[in-house]
Formats: sequence, C-alpha cells, structure tokens
Amino acid sequence: MKIVFFDTKQYDMPAFEKFGEKAGLTLKFYETKLNIDTAELCKGAYAVCVFVNDDVNAEVIDKLSEYGVKLIALRCAGYNNVDIKHAYKKIHVVHVPAYSPYAVAEHAMALLLTSVRRIHKAYNRTKDFNFSLSGLTGFDLHGKTIGVIGTGKIGRIFIDICRGFKMNVIAYDKFPIDGSGIEYVSLNELFEKSDIISLHCPLTEETQHLINENSIERMKKGVIIVNTSRGALIDAEALLAGIKARKIGAACLDVYEEESDVFFRDFSGHIVSDDTLARLISMPNVIVTSHQAFLTEEALENIAETTVKNIVEFSENGFSENELCYHCGNIEHCRKDGRKKCF
Repeated sequence: MKIVFFDTKQYDMPAFEKFGEKAGLTLKFYETKLNIDTAELCKGAYAVCVFVNDDVNAEVIDKLSEYGVKLIALRCAGYNNVDIKHAYKKIHVVHVPAYSPYAVAEHAMALLLTSVRRIHKAYNRTKDFNFSLSGLTGFDLHGKTIGVIGTGKIGRIFIDICRGFKMNVIAYDKFPIDGSGIEYVSLNELFEKSDIISLHCPLTEETQHLINENSIERMKKGVIIVNTSRGALIDAEALLAGIKARKIGAACLDVYEEESDVFFRDFSGHIVSDDTLARLISMPNVIVTSHQAFLTEEALENIAETTVKNIVEFSENGFSENELCYHCGNIEHCRKDGRKKCF
C-alpha cells in the first residue's frame, strides 16, 4: 500500500520508516502541505497522512475520494483541519488520540515555570555574564488556583503535575468525568477564580475563541494563560489587548491561531508579516514556542506506531478503533451503531 505524507519534517521520517517497513507499507514523504493544489500528489495512494496545518476541507476530500484514497490518517490528536462532516460516507478518517499526553502536559508546565520564574530572561542575561537579579522576581505556584479547561488524557496528567506543586486545581469540561476526584466548576467560575488558566480542550465551533474579550474581562487581574492545545481557542487580538491593558499578567503559547504560515519554518533574518504575532512575541511577558509540545522521542515513536497501526487495521478490517465519525454524534468515541464501521 502506498501512503502519502504531507507537511513532513526530518524528525518525522525515521519512526515512520521503521514502523512502515515492518508493516510492508510504501511511504512517500512531501514537505508541502495538503490542500486543493497539492491533492493531485495523492493519485494511486491508499491513504494520506496529514498533520495539524494541512487543509483537508470539503473540496480536498472530494478530490481524494475521486482519486480512490480510502483513508485520511491524522498523525495528531486534533482534527479541526478536517471537514469530518463532509467526509462521512466518502472517506474514513483516523487519528492518534494519545501519542504522549505526558509530553504536552510537561511542556505546559515547563512554559509556566519558565514564565513565573523568569528562566528565559535569566538565561539571556547570564549568556552576557550579567548576573543581576533585578526584574527576575517570580512567585510560588504552591497554593495558587489553576483552572484547567479540558480534562482528557493531557488535561488530567497536567492536573496531576499541578497537584504535585500543591496547587488548588479547578476544572471545566463539557463532559465531566464521574469519580475522577476533579473539582469541576462552570466556565465563568473558572475564569473568575483562577490565577492561572491552562487550555487542554479540542478546537470546535463551540470552543473557538473561548478566550475572548468577554472572558478576559471576567478574569483576575494578572492572570496567566497557557495554551498547548489549539491556537484558535484564543482570540489573539483580544489576548494582545488584555496584555496591553495589564489585565493579563503573562501568556505562554505553544500554538497560535494563524500559525500555519509561520510555525515549523525558519524566518530568522526575514520580516514576519503577521503583525499580531510579532507584537505578541515582542511583549516581555509572553513566551511563544512553535507547536513543539508534542516533540519528544517517545511521542514521535508513538505517533508513528499508532498511525501505521490505524492504517493496517483499517485495510485488514475495514474499520479502526481510532476512527473519527460525524454520524454517531460523539466524534472521538464512535459507537458504530453496533456494527464494526459507520459506512
């Protein structure tokens, strides 16, 4: 079987080549992103493997179906870049629900610690042999209230980490987990009570711009916002306004709403045309990493192994346990109506 990969980086290939060879797959890697202009590269492929910034819209899905592609295999957990509704009855979609929740949760805490203890500023100073402590005063995480939005696998691991720091954890999730020991509150209560807010929920129509002008207005003065999930959970302009108004004390961002034309590329020595991103990065209380929370050796191995397993499982059985399905109403936990597949 021929599998076509889009938006491929050098760090992607070794693990996929390892597991692909074991499964007898023929892999073709492209650096370009999947969109309507590059869909023709999928001719003759059994499946396409895409990442977070590939554009798998209705037009692309129709073209893939026309070319006989049987499966869209996401090598990530999020699927907001795929028109799941349009794909129903045309082409099956699978994802990697949990490649390394520890990687993302640990990166979220790393960003938070770096921000509150001014690690990045100290590092830059000491490289110039400046050992002054002026302006480096942080604060204890111990006893602070952290609001966690989204209590899936990553969110729950992040909660465990926060409890290790003896933080007071409150959480919001549309589907609370019974018996989890997590203190769930309403979204408004979370906004009002949290010293720190960390986002671990998927991007949907309902959660887009969850952090906006109105929600920021409800927050404590000096609140810290951490986002390692999806960029569009935050209205970047509203975030910038909140920072300039001194309402938001700091922002730790591994994702950005308009990241697809910037992240994963080297723009050093060039002028970045995204004024909002440029202004955010220029702020002394903003830390931006380029969607690297997932990037550990363990995660890359797990992503490749699960993606290949999804493809092989689908080719052999006509379904995969990690299928995303619009039909059942619960996209990530497809009931399959008692059958082995939805269509």
